[in-house]
Amino acid sequence: MPNSAIQLESQWQGLESLAYLSSPPTVSARFKKDFCDFKVSEDLGFDLTGSGDHLYLQIKKIDLSTVDVAKQLASSTQQRVASIGYAGMKDRRGECTQWFSVPLETLQSENLENIERDNLQIVSTKRNSRKLKIGSHKLNHFEITLRNCTGSRKDFESNILRIKEQGVPNYFGQQRFGRDLSNLRQLNEILREKVGTSNTKRKPFKRSLVISAARAYLFNQLLSERVNSKNWDTYVDGDVLNLNGTNRNFIPDQAGWTDLLQKRLANFDIHVTGCLGGVIESKNKYVCTAKAADIEEAVMEEFPDLVRALYKLGLKASRRPLRFIPDNLEWSWLDEKSLKLEFDLRKGAYATSLLREICNTE
Repeated sequence: MPNSAIQLESQWQGLESLAYLSSPPTVSARFKKDFCDFKVSEDLGFDLTGSGDHLYLQIKKIDLSTVDVAKQLASSTQQRVASIGYAGMKDRRGECTQWFSVPLETLQSENLENIERDNLQIVSTKRNSRKLKIGSHKLNHFEITLRNCTGSRKDFESNILRIKEQGVPNYFGQQRFGRDLSNLRQLNEILREKVGTSNTKRKPFKRSLVISAARAYLFNQLLSERVNSKNWDTYVDGDVLNLNGTNRNFIPDQAGWTDLLQKRLANFDIHVTGCLGGVIESKNKYVCTAKAADIEEAVMEEFPDLVRALYKLGLKASRRPLRFIPDNLEWSWLDEKSLKLEFDLRKGAYATSLLREICNTE
């Protein structure tokens, strides 16, 4: 193996090693016992034009991944899978409603008539001027029923109330890493492809999954360190900040950290961010400094091979909020052992990261 290859497998740790908001929950529940126990509905957050070269389809899927549906749409409409648009990946195991887009250039209505199955239904359709792009939706609405709840009802509810008051550490969830961290374990092969010593060539989509998993892993380690240090939701000198619900970052001006900024942070209007590793371009204005930079650099030094891998792959560094706040979080007990949760999450936040703060799941 050439010197450019990097051995990484021995250092991967599961998500159970990440720090908790308070302490690991003492209560537990069955998650996704049935498909109907996990429902998610996508909200695009913008109006469709009703005209244009793309047909948007709102599809309800059960026990199908987003890619499964995209492949079926491509096959039925005689399109390439890459021509099918969607805003985000949704869980396979559950009842998930999301939008897809299909080019209209060769689309015939009868092409879509045969796609519906018991586990795939077209809810609505409307034309729009542009293909649906990854990350273009606003939020996801969740309805989750936890079964076989074990432990004190008071503990379940106090954990939920803590989330409402403090927010949730914005960890990337298990879906990003694959079963048994399988996406991470393919990183060395991606590096071999980069230097031309691999006998295989992954499709761009799969390659992207592996690389994003590697960067997400590093972010999770940084966030876990700040949760342990009790400064994940407080400003540290040199931090880069994010405006809630947007991709807009900023740094305090010459006035520094003010009472107004502290109030905005307490009200979840702004959030502290962490680094998504990669090459920091000279034009990138949003780079942490001072004590915040010391914290990030200390974590990076624990994973030198992973940092080097992200550089070799040419990823551009960016930022991600260290916390999220679920909107409209409500709960109710359906019976002695069944707890129903409803909430909205902005794109990029994981429901599983919220659940791990409430209870252990199986």
